[in-house]
Amino acid sequence: MFKRIVIFFLRLSLLVTLLILLFITAVNYDVFGHIYTKEELENFSNETASVVLSDNDTVIGKYFSQNRTNTLYSQLPKHLVDALVATEDSRYFEHSGVDTKSLLRVLFKTILLSNKRSGGGSTITQQLAKNMYGRPNYGPLTMLINKTKEGIQAYRIEQTFNKEEILTLYLNTVFFGENVYGIEAAALRYFSKKTSKLTIEESAVLIGILKANTFYNPRLHPNNAFRRRNTVLFQMNKESYLTKTEYDSLCKLPLQLNYINLASTNKAGYFLVMVKKETNSILDSINKENVKKWDLEKDGLRIETTLDITLQEYALDAFSSHLGKMQKQLRKHYKNTTQKRGLKKLVNQQLRKLNLYENKLERSKQFVFDWEGHYTDSISIADSLALEATLLHAGMLAINPNTGAIKTWVGGINHNTHPYDQIFAQRQLASTFKPILYAAALEEGRTPCNYLDNEQLTISDYNNWSPENANKSTGGKYSMTGALMNSMNIPTVNLFMETGFKPIDSLWKKMQFNSKLENNPSLALGTANASIYEVSRAYAAFANGGNLIKHKCITRITTADGKVIYQDQKPEIKQILNERTPKLINSILQKAINKGTGTSLRSTYKVSLPLAGKTGTSQNYADAWFIGYNPNLVIVSRVGCASPKIHFYNGTGSGGRLALPLVAKTLYKVQQDSKLKRKYIKRFPSLSKEQLDELACEDFKEKTGLENFFDIFKRKDKSFDKEQEKIERKKNKEPFFKKIFKRKKK
Repeated sequence: MFKRIVIFFLRLSLLVTLLILLFITAVNYDVFGHIYTKEELENFSNETASVVLSDNDTVIGKYFSQNRTNTLYSQLPKHLVDALVATEDSRYFEHSGVDTKSLLRVLFKTILLSNKRSGGGSTITQQLAKNMYGRPNYGPLTMLINKTKEGIQAYRIEQTFNKEEILTLYLNTVFFGENVYGIEAAALRYFSKKTSKLTIEESAVLIGILKANTFYNPRLHPNNAFRRRNTVLFQMNKESYLTKTEYDSLCKLPLQLNYINLASTNKAGYFLVMVKKETNSILDSINKENVKKWDLEKDGLRIETTLDITLQEYALDAFSSHLGKMQKQLRKHYKNTTQKRGLKKLVNQQLRKLNLYENKLERSKQFVFDWEGHYTDSISIADSLALEATLLHAGMLAINPNTGAIKTWVGGINHNTHPYDQIFAQRQLASTFKPILYAAALEEGRTPCNYLDNEQLTISDYNNWSPENANKSTGGKYSMTGALMNSMNIPTVNLFMETGFKPIDSLWKKMQFNSKLENNPSLALGTANASIYEVSRAYAAFANGGNLIKHKCITRITTADGKVIYQDQKPEIKQILNERTPKLINSILQKAINKGTGTSLRSTYKVSLPLAGKTGTSQNYADAWFIGYNPNLVIVSRVGCASPKIHFYNGTGSGGRLALPLVAKTLYKVQQDSKLKRKYIKRFPSLSKEQLDELACEDFKEKTGLENFFDIFKRKDKSFDKEQEKIERKKNKEPFFKKIFKRKKK
């Protein structure tokens, strides 16, 4: 009987052994799915995030399907490797992919004795196999099949790579939570540093996350992460990677993070959208001509850009400090009975469009933007629409006028909550259009000392339209210099009528504005629409001596191994203005900063840098503009609500008080920063004697008695001929009486 039992169990053991061998053979020969060969393993590559760098190699963003940045073994600090091995696989350097001792421990302690604290049996190499290829579902046998596949795959990995390469692959593939893959991305996320710069305790925190990437997340559960970190340090001491003294000392250190999530707290969110669009366009061109097809979200490209992250931060600080203050003033403004009534009407219109008018009193959790933080509160739909309607939006763009390189791009108040990019918004230009008009007049041969009439003007052809100066003054005459530096409206309309539409329209097209100009005298005061993007290009032509530039944001694209696949070329020069014109415009607009409409830049904000500039305030204070520039930098800012129906009703909404401070606060910090000051601040070129002579006149003068006498005979109404031909001769060279009688005829 006993002999029969022994024979039965021997046969059963043999059968089980044969079944196990048959099962392993079946797995090995891909019956339950493919196991990668040595050749396939050698060609393995992670999907790797492409990184975007500022002009000083600071990481400002990533594009990825998996947020991963690969690193080399030489970049891994020894204590990081020690922490990993001590915690996850203490016999890593002894086994060939599968640790038999660990498997037996799992079999007897974890499975038979139900001791869950005995640890897992997977080696680092087996975990790598799982990370590389995942775990398919095979039903009830899933765990058995996958564990067997991972054991076989681990053995093949060990035959293909050395121990250092396996550790590198593992640390580049492992998941750290929050959609972060790989040690380099984790070091950046939790400690804002490269892997090579991690300290021992920081390495222990990251290795600790691997056991349970949510439960031990140091941001979400700092106490759990602290205890797990000390467990890792204990394992390092146990395996003799740390002395007892080192262990005791490190365990007492507090958990200190320097957390940064580029996806949610990015300082250049709007810029990254532009870079992505431009990069994909470049890659499309490259992929058409190459066998290798580059993928922005998988191939770990390095995209070097023109953005100056320090200047960007200065601009963001200006937005926060200035717009935060102005936002409070605007909201207070709309508590006024008259303005409140208009806002309520606008909100009700929106509610009706959304079919929510009947529900306007319902309260719910709403996401509300605020400069002091983002918060949700119990608020009615109507109130949330009112808050959104009275929200000030703004954009600022800074470029190098000689190369077109974008140095600062702030496309709005917050890219996550308000992703629409204000840099491309088409808004009424107001007085920022005037330098373009004056440049067209100079191109036609006029001089800064040509005088323009400032008498009250009525144009009968346009419903007796009568332009007014901002200060309501009339009388006397302004030189072109005086009229532009003080942004006078009546003289500017007169200049428009004398210059004619065609030269202005021609220059507008040369500057590559998208909208079409209308031949209307109100155009002189800036009724045309344009974007910050277009305005920066136009003013760059003044700053650089008359050349049209093309914006650029990318300087170079390289692969993960350093191969250059794109290199920016030197920009082509296209001259659109005579050399004389921008020099004269620059001189006039410097006076606008020093003596005219932009003086608060000097007096209030204490910016002493060499600058030219122009303010702009559109009708009813709907939009405020300011452009400041010198030969090395052009900065354009614009501020306004989403709807032009919502605005300040007084000078608080002017370009000088609403938009200028954004530029002024940014430039004041540049002025204090010696490095940026040398980089961006350059004096304007000296003027020739002839150009100085052209500017040598009074900005304003009263009319003589003889001129006032002849004014009696002038018609108060002026007509405007849409087909008016341009005047060929300079006004100041025509005989005095001819000019007067010519006006009478007109």
